[in-house]
Amino acid sequence: MEFGALLHDVGKIAVPKEIINKPGPLTEDEWVVIKTHTTEAQRMLDRVGGLLSQVGRIVRSSHEKWDGTRYPDGLMGDQIPVGSAIVCCCDAFNAMTTDRSYRDAMSLDEAIEELQANSGTQFSPAVVEALLRVLQEDPLTAEARGPRAVTAV
Repeated sequence: MEFGALLHDVGKIAVPKEIINKPGPLTEDEWVVIKTHTTEAQRMLDRVGGLLSQVGRIVRSSHEKWDGTRYPDGLMGDQIPVGSAIVCCCDAFNAMTTDRSYRDAMSLDEAIEELQANSGTQFSPAVVEALLRVLQEDPLTAEARGPRAVTAV
């Protein structure tokens, strides 16, 4: 799982930098290229072999949506490997709560609302529930976020 989380976007090294670093919205053709990064990552990890072949299966499906509307295979619900569903949800939470060149980070409460709003569509409901439970129980969450601390789930 840890390797899957760390390597879930490794396939982006095969995507042209002009697309990765594009400041504005991607074109339809650019999205086609971006979507190849998960399968490219699996191919790369399969070449390494051993444990990383197993990690490649997690990485391949880490951008699937719970409702089946994402890539690369359009997997839905329990078809998505649990590890991939965890990586997807945690990666999104991380993206929401960190500053980006195009927007400021959401507050913890805003990110939680976003997770809850997308539970059952973008994210596995069980994974969202588990992540919210961890955030609520983690004493470092309150210290790290100060007034953004989780008050209720």
